[in-house]
Amino acid sequence: MTKLTHLRPSGEAHMVDVSEKPVTERSALAQGLVRMQQETFHLALSGDAKKGDVFAAARIAGIMAAKKTADLIPLCHPLALTNISVDVEADPALPGLKVSARVKLAGQTGVEMEALTAVAVACLTIYDMLKAADRSMRIEAIELVEKTGGKSGTFRRES
Repeated sequence: MTKLTHLRPSGEAHMVDVSEKPVTERSALAQGLVRMQQETFHLALSGDAKKGDVFAAARIAGIMAAKKTADLIPLCHPLALTNISVDVEADPALPGLKVSARVKLAGQTGVEMEALTAVAVACLTIYDMLKAADRSMRIEAIELVEKTGGKSGTFRRES
């Protein structure tokens, strides 16, 4: 079993010291989805949601969340992110919206948590924007799809 780097031998949680690690190009891609009723899906696509543009609000919220990850998750390092992209895509088969986030930097630690946080908050924002029409929406399948860079190299989720 892999040793957890955020735990000291005595079991105490601590922030990992990354000062000796080399700077490498790193990226992470995460995704998730919000399932909703067919009528709610059409409302999101129409742009007539009571609170405004669901897609734009979710993208902005995801970007802001990625930048605030260290403020939200106790042992995450504050990072100078070089790129954050959040995409929201309509999927009539769900019906619902698929969210993906890619985060990049040149640094000493990975950006998986920033990508996952961006997706989670974008999905929560979609829920908030549409909850007046459908409180039964479900946020599902938030997962890391891919990460590159660093000592552990590349990870890609198998489909």
